[in-house]
Amino acid sequence: MTIQASCHCGAVKMEIFEAPAQITACTCTFCTKRGALWAYYRPDQIKLAVTPGADAVYARNSLNKHHHCNVCGCGTFSEVPTWTNYQPDSDRPRISVNIRLFDNFDTGSLPVETLDGRNLW
Repeated sequence: MTIQASCHCGAVKMEIFEAPAQITACTCTFCTKRGALWAYYRPDQIKLAVTPGADAVYARNSLNKHHHCNVCGCGTFSEVPTWTNYQPDSDRPRISVNIRLFDNFDTGSLPVETLDGRNLW
């Protein structure tokens, strides 16, 4: 199953090659303020199509790169390490996709895992 996703203006488009098994609601200050729900993928599970100049990155630390559309402002995806026992594994990068951008996909049926990011790090 291929899922199409895009920001509001369509300048950032994603083709995701597998439906998520679950979604994550993180309570850290960034995710809470962004209002995103996340699905995690290996980089080879996603194809990006970005209009030149439309991708902007916010990186508060060296671990996470949070992308958003520079045209419409939608938070699109983040480049993050895999976390094992609350330790980052940068050798296994992941892409967290904001599932609120999924087109024609029922996210309401997926289980939601709450990650207590506000207190874990």
